[in-house]
Amino acid sequence: MEILNVISIYIVPFMIFIIIAHGIIRRVDVFSSFQKGAKNGLETVVQILPALLAIFVGISMFRASGTLDIIANFMSPILNFLHLPAEVLPLALMRPISGSASVAIVSDLINTHGADSIIGRISSVMMGSTETTFYTLAVYFSSIGVHDSRWTVKAALLADLTGILASTWIVNFFSA
Repeated sequence: MEILNVISIYIVPFMIFIIIAHGIIRRVDVFSSFQKGAKNGLETVVQILPALLAIFVGISMFRASGTLDIIANFMSPILNFLHLPAEVLPLALMRPISGSASVAIVSDLINTHGADSIIGRISSVMMGSTETTFYTLAVYFSSIGVHDSRWTVKAALLADLTGILASTWIVNFFSA
């Protein structure tokens, strides 16, 4: 364990040194290259900002409206069939939309039910098995100017559904 502590302390300064040394050996103006990269990064932020704002406003409205609870109550028969606790449904619905909201939901589930409960385990595995699909697509597609994302969205949401179902099945299988 001691070696990992040493590596974790020195890895970032070592990587910075390697990058600067490589630039000097190749006779590249490292500072100018850094400035160009920073400028490109800021331009990317400006390009994707409208999409991110739209997503965050939509998420806030969705959570504040209580729609999430209504959907959970409506879907309870299906959830029982899938052995997915109704308490985890808000995470399954929110995970493709917002990472920070998902973290808040998982934190609340673990605080309420415990980390070793079936709900805590399913939510933890689900969190690691799925992606913030709409956020990721908004960032990547906005930065490169892609406007037609219909097949990507379908495939990504199918992958999220697979992660949700697999996490439920795996936790239930190993908990039995």
